Amino acid sequence: MLRKILIVGAGKSTSYLIDYFLEKSESEKLHITIGDINPKAISDRLPNHPACTIVKLDVFNDEERQKAISASTIVVSMLPARFHFLVAKDSITYAKHLITASYVSDEIKSLDKQAKEKGLVFMNEVGLDPGIDHMSAMHLLDNIRDKGGKILLFESFTGGLVAPESDTNLWNYKFTWNPRNVVLAGQGGAAKFIQEGTYKYIPYHKLFRRTEFFTVPGYGQFEGYANRDSLNYREAYGLKDVLTLYRGTLRKVGFSKAWDMFVQLGMTDDTYTIENSLGMNYREFVNLFLPYSPTDSVELKLRYYLNIEQDDIIWSKLVELNLFDTNNKITLDNATPAQILQEILENSWSLSEEDKDMIIMYHKIGYELDGVKHQIDANMVVLGENKNYTAMAKTVGLPTAIATLLVLNKKITTPGVQIPLKKEVYTPILKELENYGILFNEQEVPYVGYNLKSTTS
Repeated sequence: MLRKILIVGAGKSTSYLIDYFLEKSESEKLHITIGDINPKAISDRLPNHPACTIVKLDVFNDEERQKAISASTIVVSMLPARFHFLVAKDSITYAKHLITASYVSDEIKSLDKQAKEKGLVFMNEVGLDPGIDHMSAMHLLDNIRDKGGKILLFESFTGGLVAPESDTNLWNYKFTWNPRNVVLAGQGGAAKFIQEGTYKYIPYHKLFRRTEFFTVPGYGQFEGYANRDSLNYREAYGLKDVLTLYRGTLRKVGFSKAWDMFVQLGMTDDTYTIENSLGMNYREFVNLFLPYSPTDSVELKLRYYLNIEQDDIIWSKLVELNLFDTNNKITLDNATPAQILQEILENSWSLSEEDKDMIIMYHKIGYELDGVKHQIDANMVVLGENKNYTAMAKTVGLPTAIATLLVLNKKITTPGVQIPLKKEVYTPILKELENYGILFNEQEVPYVGYNLKSTTS
């Protein structure tokens, strides 16, 4: 009897997910239905596979959504996180397991009791970050604790970057996931973490000037800035007594210092709109954030305002984005500064067809065993193939797909709303991911402890 997998949403992270299911369709007796608001946009890249059906599915259309979910065996929601709840409610109603790669929202959490009563697995945060970060971290932490070790320090960084062969701009960066999330990163409150037993906070306007540096063998030096709340998973990871806990986002060295210019100017602000932004040129947009002068040029005012020397590489980065150009025009009407900045950056940082992206994840764990302090450095590097088959899609889609089959095959049975922190979940997923080249290189290094540095000049 065919098991019917419903995939709701077919965005950029679904290429490997769909292919994985199709490759397993015969051996696992699967039929895959892909429901998307715009089915024509996805059908041409999929083979005419007998185990695949593509349908129009508007998640806000109750009839379409409920019909698709009720006909399925298990549901995989690849929608933006804010829309999962619509799918989750119907999954409860029609008693279907649900898999997502997104953070668990309070709305989804509220369904935990009902999911348990119906014996349903609602697995969330099973993609990349969140997802592989949880599973790989728990694998390392559990191994140390099983030996009797005491965790002293835990740091974790993840970055979606451009692969070295496609790194063609001075920022060493291109968009490999939602550009809006990149522009708004770090907003909404101070970054919070623990350093040597003391709570630490970094306000948004200082976030990109407080970075940690580390080297990934074969790929060079990187920097990491703090996530907004490093303590979200303190209890879930079993790290209530840890002295240092820090989670962050990874970039090539120099990105954060340059990005800080946009923060200081106010270009990442998303709380107000700019009147008559439609048709404004880039130079005029920059000038909005600078003091008035009847004589000084925009370039001179900006250099003075941000204290940038003309021969500073940061200046070249701004010029590369055509920020002082009068020919490039904004196409958004009454847009926020953040929306306009996003449009400008997308014109320079979008992947071309043959560009390859790169995912890097790095864990640093310090622990004490038999009175001796140790440190493990672990890193994962995954390279994409092209614009459609990206490392981001691979590391989000494959663990999501693997988890789906594990639930279908009753290898994961614990009901309720959850994330992949248990051995029954992370062990088989990590093992399967190794077959696709997604694995961690671990090495024991001398214990150095915490290493956050201020880069404020």
